[in-house]
Amino acid sequence: MAHPPELDGTETVAGEQGETHGNRSLEFGKGEKGHALIVAVRCQGKGTINVTLRPTDVFFQLECLDSEVRTIHNQVDIAGAEDKGTVSVEAPTTVRWSMTIGRGKAAAEQS
Repeated sequence: MAHPPELDGTETVAGEQGETHGNRSLEFGKGEKGHALIVAVRCQGKGTINVTLRPTDVFFQLECLDSEVRTIHNQVDIAGAEDKGTVSVEAPTTVRWSMTIGRGKAAAEQS
């Protein structure tokens, strides 16, 4: 949990947050035109994490468990994903989480 999730070798880190409890917002810079935004979240502890990406208005949840560390990678490949923005996390204090924000080629470009 102390280390944020890793990205694959083709993706670049745009921001990281080490082990955290509760709510937090992280800013990330502008990416290359046509590149996707990658958000990887790792958590442990009973509760649900809500993650919102601005300016894209993308939202996802991750159900966290006491008994295991869970990790989810989301790739946002829509208009505005290359813009600078903010990732906001709402999490109960019972959940420990970490996050990596990255940039990479859109899935359609990788084939």
